[in-house]
Parts: sequence; structure tokens; C-alpha cells
Amino acid sequence: MKGIANRNDVLALEAQGLPVDLPASTYEMICRGAAINPSAPALSFFRTAAGYREAECWTYSDLLHEITRTSNLFTRLSGRKDPKVAYVLPNLPEAHFVIWGAQAAGVVCAINPLLEGEAIAELINASGADILVTLAPFPGTGLWQKVQAVLHKIESLQHLVLVNLADRVPVPQRFKARDLQRAECLKLHGDDTLRRAVPEHIQIHDFGAAITRESVTALDRGRHLSADDISSCFCTGGTTGLPKIAVRRHGNEVANAWSAGQFFGTSIGPGKTLFCGLPLFHVNAVMATGLLPFARGAHVVLGPLDGYRGDGVVKRFWEIVAHFRINFFSAVPTLYASLLDVPVGAHDVSSLEYGLCGAAPMPVEVFRAFQERTGIRILEGYGLTEGTCVSSVNPPFGERKPGSIGLGLPGQAMKAVVVDEGGRYVRDCVTDEVGLFVISGPNVFVGYARAEHNKGLWLELGDGRHWFSTGDLGRCDADGYFWLTGRKKDLIIRGGHNIDPAAIEEPLHRHHAVLLAAAVGRPDAHAGELPVAYVQLKPGATATGADLAGFLQREVGERAALPKHIRIVDAMPLTGVGKILKTELKRRETVDAVRLALFEAGIHRASVMVDADGRGEMSICVELPAPAYETAATYVLGRFPFEFEISITAPRERHESSTRDQTISKEPDDA
Repeated sequence: MKGIANRNDVLALEAQGLPVDLPASTYEMICRGAAINPSAPALSFFRTAAGYREAECWTYSDLLHEITRTSNLFTRLSGRKDPKVAYVLPNLPEAHFVIWGAQAAGVVCAINPLLEGEAIAELINASGADILVTLAPFPGTGLWQKVQAVLHKIESLQHLVLVNLADRVPVPQRFKARDLQRAECLKLHGDDTLRRAVPEHIQIHDFGAAITRESVTALDRGRHLSADDISSCFCTGGTTGLPKIAVRRHGNEVANAWSAGQFFGTSIGPGKTLFCGLPLFHVNAVMATGLLPFARGAHVVLGPLDGYRGDGVVKRFWEIVAHFRINFFSAVPTLYASLLDVPVGAHDVSSLEYGLCGAAPMPVEVFRAFQERTGIRILEGYGLTEGTCVSSVNPPFGERKPGSIGLGLPGQAMKAVVVDEGGRYVRDCVTDEVGLFVISGPNVFVGYARAEHNKGLWLELGDGRHWFSTGDLGRCDADGYFWLTGRKKDLIIRGGHNIDPAAIEEPLHRHHAVLLAAAVGRPDAHAGELPVAYVQLKPGATATGADLAGFLQREVGERAALPKHIRIVDAMPLTGVGKILKTELKRRETVDAVRLALFEAGIHRASVMVDADGRGEMSICVELPAPAYETAATYVLGRFPFEFEISITAPRERHESSTRDQTISKEPDDA
């Protein structure tokens, strides 16, 4: 099939049902993709944006060999029936070898390398991984130092497999790079074998050397993989508090890749080239620019170590597209906003058919401006780790509705439902009625690794199906297009009145000086929440909070949605994939609101700390300078809908405690 153009095409595919001969595992799916043309390019990689012309390339035959011998390495090292392999890696070809090789051997666990060491250790412990793959020491990188410092805390770990960045340096400089790598080991630990830097019970292996001893022709494991076998664990949610660990099966990933492949049709297949700039600890990069193209014989170009965040990648993006003849790339709204300031110029980007946008709703103004200036089509989509990756997307061969997240993929059920105050299902939404998005189908994950995270996860709709509650709010129009209106937890509730953050963010993105905008709720003892907007200006642009407030007065028809404050920041806090980290913005507002309330109650020099768990739930810890303030502080904190703790700081401890968070130790913004 060429691809999806409208809802009738989706319904026609669903009437045929899922193929009975779908691959049983991701490894088998990649094998079928490789069989289309074993000599075709499968994966290319360049280490720096400036060096994109020196990219290494692996054919499909090469890729399959690397995945196979990586899997055999894990099988041999572990000795378990289903080894658990965690990886903490930047965007390297080895990441793909590890992801699919580990799934062929057992279970792969993706860990965000941007996390702090303590969080990395806790997540690996939670996954039960016995093998860890990460970077060896190398000049200019700090990942090894972060991981090495917490190795003694990872109880399940037996094997440490190190990827040497010198192996990815072009051949003329490779010998020098290896000398530099050994020198870095000596500088850090006085031992170029790293033996003294690693707990005795953990064996150390060099990835490049170890896989050369493994067979490339077949898997050495005795167990036959099935669609019901666990394939991967991916972390979801924010970066404050521990993310939840989503557990998925081979059948989930195979079904999602198949559905997406049917949807995009000939847009992704032999002769097509995709660019991967999102991080390979995230499902979008792993699936949309990984398993999907590999399953269909397309070519994946992997950007430098830090992906889109890498030095010079955005600046040289159109050069890269022209050089590799890129047909497709996937990114988040913040990347598209940044590319608006990079002229296409004389670069031939005619190969580029479209870009996929997910992770967060794209501001309509960014969507319009990008397509007008570049002529490149954007396909907005929607997906989540719990649904494997993609659940809906605008059709590549049909109408693209700006602001919509498109049509549901074939073989996956998605709809909006009405729930009561207790979160129980009431009924399906009618056309254009906003409700809670729920999904069902072979793409939906098993559940979270920790039992407490599964509370309230599934909805009973009375049809015998397994429905996952996404926590997202949206509607479905008469043509079958879905529209995301916001996260249920992101709604700003002012005096019982629901305010969609988009009602503030969309107008701000229309302002000529605004690059990024985000609206969050500031806790308020009287109104519950008050809207506050954060704005990052375009490079070289000038605007004040008053300027933007005046602009919004003319643009926002809903008076209750006018922000109480507009805060201009040098840079938005972003997640590892470039999504605005609203949890952090809300944490800042909560800190300031609590401090102001304490200050107005006569409690000065209180230390306020606010944290959020993996679900975004806030908790407050307040240290008071004297016991006499405790009664008043209890009254003040009781007016906020958060759990709180109060402690008393003795005078001699005051200096130490007040320096724990310097951004919190100053007086409130409004004081």
C-alpha cells in the first residue's frame, strides 16, 4: 500500500486484520528488513556536525552481523536465559547494536545519560540489569566519571561493557585517539585497564574487542523468542523524582512498527533516508528512526553524540539534509522553532518529504511559519512510551490539519472518553467533545515495573478490552482526526475554571520576539492556581514582560487565562528530547508561592524545597530558623494542596542549610 490518506484507508486495513505472519521478535523483523537488499545502506554515523562528510556506513548485512554478535556476547557473559542489559550511551552506532542485540538475547533497559549518577544507579537497580554498557573514559566526556562513581551501588551488576569513542574516530586519527583514551584512564585512575576503578565482583569488557570473538551468522541462544516475551524497559516521565519504568513485549514493538509502516507506506522503505537526531534512550528515536526503517529496508543517518543538541547540528542541519538526501526526520516543537532561524539558503533540500513532530503539541504559529519559510511539510503525531511509540499521525498522503495529531494508526484503538471524578469510565465522547484519551491494542505495554505505579492505569469500558488511560485530554473530529488539548495534570485550574495552557502559549508564539513559551499554574491559596507564562526570546530579539502582557491583552479573549506574571528566561528547561520541562517551571512557581506566603505571615529566612515524584506530584519541605514559627508555618502550608514536612534548623546549622539551594534562598519574587 502506498500509505494512508484518510480514515477510510485506516478502516480498510483494519478490516483485513493484523497479518498472521508478523515477525515474532524485533530481531526477526530486522532480519526481514535486511533481506530486502543486504548490500543497501542501513546505518550511517558522523561524530561531529562539522565532520558529516566523513560518515561511516554499515550495510544491512553489516548491521545484522553487528546486532547478532552483540547478542551473542550478552548471552555468553550473562549465562542467564534472559540477560538484562542496561545501556547508558549517547547517540552512537553501538547503541543500536546494543538495543537490538540485547532484545535478541533477553531484555534491554534504556537509561538517560543526562541523569545524575545516583538516579542512574537507582534505575539500573530497579531494572535488575546484570550487564551495563556505557562509555569508557575519553577526553572531553564526563559520562564515565558519573557512572563509575555509583557502580558500587548497583547490586545486580556483574559485567561492565565499555564502548571506546576512539573506535569511532576516522582512521587517520584513530591511533592518536586511542593514545588519548589510555592517557585519560591513567589521569583519572592511574590504571589504563580501569581494574582498580571498578568493584571487584564486576568484570570489565571492551565492547569493540569482545564482539569480534562472537559469531555473526546466527544467535547462540537456545530459547526461541515469541511475541509475548519481554523485550525492553524504557523510563517515562520527568526528571524530578524517579521516572516510571515501562515494560514492553516483542509483540508490542513489532505491532507498532508494522502499523506505522502501513501508515507511511512508500515514504519509508528501500531508497529512503531518515535522519535521527533525537536521543537513543527515547522511544521516538529507537522506533520511528530505528526499528521502523530497519524493518522496511530504509537508510538511517545517525547524527553526532548529542543528536540535535550537538554543537553545530542545528546550524548545519540543511547542509546535512542536502548531503545525505534526507527524506524524513523526527523532532520536537523546540527544534522546529530553532530551525526557523536557520535559512535554507542555497542548499538543495528537495529530497525532504516531511518532518514528523511529536512529544508535545506544536504551536500553530511555529507550524505555519516553518512550512511557509521552508516549504517542508510537517506531520504532527502523538505517541507515548506506554503505547510503544506512535499512536496517531497526520496522513502523509492526505489532508494535514495544523494543530491536529492526526488519524489513529491501523490496528490500534484510540478514543476520547468521559470519566467521573473518581476516574471511572462514564461513556465515549461524541464528535468534538473533549475527554480523556485511552488506547488499546497490541502496541500497549505490559505495565510499569513497580506495582504501585500501576494503580488506576487501566480503564474498564465494558467491552472486554484492555484500555490504557493516557492522562491526556483531547477530542476527535468528524473526519477521525484527533486533537490534543493538553495533559490532564497540565490544566490550570483557577477558581474551579479550567484553563488550557495552549490558550496562553499559542498567542505568545505569534509574537515576533518569542522563540518558546510555556504556561503553568502557580499555586494560590485563594484561587487554587493562577496562570504564569515563561518565555524565551529569539536570539537578538528584545521584549519586556510588560510588552508581552499588553500583547496578550489584545490576543486572549478569556480574561481568566491572562497570566498573573510573564517571566522572561535565558533558556527554557528542557528534557533530554527537547520537550519543555513544565514540571520544573511549576516547581519554581511553587517554591516562590510558598516562600511568599511564609514571608507575608512574618516567617522570614525559611528554607523551602519542593520536589516532584515521577507522576509530577509536588511535596514541600520547609526548614524554619526557630521553633516559634512552627504553628504559623503549619497554618500557611495547610492552605496549599501538597504534602509537607517542617523541620527546625538550629542556629549553628543555618549557614549549611541555607546554601543547599541558592535559587530558593533569596526572598520571594513578589515580596
